[in-house]
Amino acid sequence: MTREISKVGVVGAGMMGSEIGLVSALAGRNVIVQDTDEAATGSLHERMGKILDKGVERGFYEAVQRDTALANLATTASLDDFNDRDMVIEAAVEDAGVKGTIFRQLDALCRPDCIVTSNTSTISILSLSANFSAERRGRFMGTHFFSPVSRMKLVEVIPQRETDEADFETAMAFCRAIGKEPIKIKDVVGFAVNRVLHALLIEAVRLVEEGVATPEDVDTACRLGLGHPIGPFQLMDLTKNSLSLKVQGILEDAYGPRFHSRPLLRQMVDAGHDGRYVGSGWYEDGTAKKK
Repeated sequence: MTREISKVGVVGAGMMGSEIGLVSALAGRNVIVQDTDEAATGSLHERMGKILDKGVERGFYEAVQRDTALANLATTASLDDFNDRDMVIEAAVEDAGVKGTIFRQLDALCRPDCIVTSNTSTISILSLSANFSAERRGRFMGTHFFSPVSRMKLVEVIPQRETDEADFETAMAFCRAIGKEPIKIKDVVGFAVNRVLHALLIEAVRLVEEGVATPEDVDTACRLGLGHPIGPFQLMDLTKNSLSLKVQGILEDAYGPRFHSRPLLRQMVDAGHDGRYVGSGWYEDGTAKKK
């Protein structure tokens, strides 16, 4: 039997964590987003307000929903404020050590019945569960959201061998309640979507290396020929080239050379062309021009 999730905590006020908090707040949940970076928490309402304004302009929802969502969205620098949460979603950097430190703190701070999930895109959920006490492991699983969370409907929900079935179903119900479409995925490195995605990204970079097509033309081909909403090079610029490189390293460790990153991607990262956040990527300013 599923439980109602009304109080949500999100660890991380970056792009992923902020928007996970936003969609939860839009669905009427009481949300606290935690980050030790004061600039990230200080700008959260402004950043999310801009996303909400665009939504109102495009008719996605009413202005009253905008105001209610922002009222439901609070920030904090301390994990101590998660002691009353029904569910906590970790959306910190893709680093097992960093996540482990966070999980050990949450294990000690959260209510015994609090569900804890990770937004990791690649790391084994079972391996991360080692950071929890035996009593908490049944309430731990993966919830992999997709960027931008405010627009992408999919969530991969990944139970590990000790995840309680009722808590898994509660997490699935929560995802549906905030407007997402959850799918159950086996706990393997990279899960499902990232294994498909990075095979595509690696081949896209190879096409550019071989002079078959430019990044712009590969993006156009994927949008118009495959029906993708965004091309592979646009996506890498949006989510950081360094993240793509890191994920491919994790996948290569798990599955071998088929996920070996291309030299051109490594050169781009080494040269600091990390995408829109630094103003330089596959596109001159890190942002694809509309055609």
